[in-house]
Amino acid sequence: MEDPKRVEEGFGHGQISPAEKVEREDMGERSEMTTEQHHQTKVVETPALVKEKSKRIATLDAFRGLTIVLMILVDDAGGVYERIDHSPWNGCTLADFVMPFFLFIVGVAIALALKRVPSRRFAVRKIIIRTLKMLFWGILLQGGYSHAPDELVYGVDMKKIRWCGILQRIALVYMIVALIETLTTKLRPTAIDPGHFSIFSAYRWQWLGGFIAFLIYIITTYALYVPDWSFTVQEDDKSQSFTVKCGMRGHLGPACNAVGYVDREVWGINHIYTQPVWSRLKACTLSSPEAGDLRPDAPSWCRAPFEPEGLLSSISSILSGVIGIHYGHVLIHFKGHAERLKQWVSMGFGLIIIALLLHFTDAIPINKQLYSISYVCFTAGAAGIVFSAFYILIDVWGKRTPFLLFEWIGMNAMLVFVLGAQGILAGFVNGWYYKNPDNNLVNWIQSRVFIDVWNSEKFGMLLYVIFAEIVFWGVISGILHRFRIYWKL
Repeated sequence: MEDPKRVEEGFGHGQISPAEKVEREDMGERSEMTTEQHHQTKVVETPALVKEKSKRIATLDAFRGLTIVLMILVDDAGGVYERIDHSPWNGCTLADFVMPFFLFIVGVAIALALKRVPSRRFAVRKIIIRTLKMLFWGILLQGGYSHAPDELVYGVDMKKIRWCGILQRIALVYMIVALIETLTTKLRPTAIDPGHFSIFSAYRWQWLGGFIAFLIYIITTYALYVPDWSFTVQEDDKSQSFTVKCGMRGHLGPACNAVGYVDREVWGINHIYTQPVWSRLKACTLSSPEAGDLRPDAPSWCRAPFEPEGLLSSISSILSGVIGIHYGHVLIHFKGHAERLKQWVSMGFGLIIIALLLHFTDAIPINKQLYSISYVCFTAGAAGIVFSAFYILIDVWGKRTPFLLFEWIGMNAMLVFVLGAQGILAGFVNGWYYKNPDNNLVNWIQSRVFIDVWNSEKFGMLLYVIFAEIVFWGVISGILHRFRIYWKL
C-alpha cells in the first residue's frame, strides 16, 4: 500500500510521476528508499548538498482524526443525546462543527500538497480524477444504495436517489480550492513582505475565489424569489400531498428559504434528504429539541424534505476551504511558532467575533442547514483555535502521545469514514445473525456489555460509541499504521 496521504492530500494510486515525487518530497512524506536508491544517495551526498527533509506536522493528522471522532460520536450517540446532534435550525451544537472542520483541514492540506506544482497539467488531471472518486464514494454511501448498518439490503430507486452528501460537498470544495491553488502557481510569491496582512495580498486569487462564492451565496439567498411549492409524503402505502405557501424573497426560515428552493429546482424534490433536523423544532414537536411525534397543528413543512448538503449551501462552504488554505499558507511561509500562532489565533478569534455580532444582532443567524456566512465564520474561527491549540500541544510542546489515537485515525481517515462512520463494517457484522436479524453481535455487545451493565440506555450507548467504535477504530488505525497500510483516494 502507499504511504499516508489522507483524504485531502493524495493524488491517487499507481506509479508516481516525477512531478508528484517532487511534491511529496517537499511535504516530508514518509517513504522507503530501495536499496539501490539508498546506495546512490550515500555516494553523492555531502554536507553541503544534503537537503534535510522537512518535519511532518502531526497536528494535521490529529485534527483530521478529531473530526472523524466527532462525526462518529454525534452520529451514533446523537440518537440518545440529541442535544449534541445538529441544531434544528438556528444555533450551533457539537455536530455542527464536523463538516466545516473537514473543509478547513482540506484547505490546510491542499496548501501543503500543492506547495510546488512542477506540472500544472498533471496536477489538474489528478485533482479532477480525485474529485470524481469522492463523488462516486459519496453517492454510493449516502445516495441510498447502502442501508448499513440497520438494514441488510442494498439498492436504491433511481427516482429517489440522493445526489448530495458529505463527500460530495468535500469534493466540490476540494476541486475549486485546489484548482485555484494550482492555476495561480506562477503568481505565487517566493517570499512574503513584512506585515501582518501581507500574506492575504500574496494569495489574493484564493481570497477572490472565496469572495465570488460569498457574492453568489448572498445575492441568491436574499434576491431569489421563492414561490409556493408542494410535496408528497408516503405513509403505509398511502400518499398525502402538502403545499407550502411562500411567495417571498430573503426568508431565512425553514419553509421558504432560497437554499431549499435551489435544491428542489436543480435536483428535484424526490432526490433530497427526507429526514431534516428541523422536525425537532418547537413548531413541529412538543418534544423539542429532541425528536418526537409531530404536533397536531404542525405546519406542513415539518414533513417536507430538505437537503443539508445542497448546492447553494455548498457554494458557501467553499469559504471554509479558503480559510483553511490560508492557515496552510501561514504554515508554509512563517517558520517560527510564534509567528504562525499570531496569524492563526488572531484570525480565529476575529472570525468568531464577526459571527457572534451577526448572530446576536439578528443580521445573519448562525445556521448549519443554510450554511450561513455567520456559521462559516464561527466554525472556521473555532477550527482555527482548535488547530492552534493542537499545534501548541503536539508540535511545539511535543505532547504527542495523548493524541496518538486521533493521529492514527487521521492517517486512515477514508477507511474509518467508510467502514466506521458510515457503518459498513457494522452492517457486514450484522449480516451474520442467529435466527433473527436483530440477534447479531453488534446488538449483543450494545445491550449485554454496555447498556445492561450500566442499567442506562443513554450512558451505556455513549460508552459503546467511545470504546466499541472510537477506541476500536483508533487501535485498528494504529495497527495499520504500524504496517504502513493506508487507504487514500
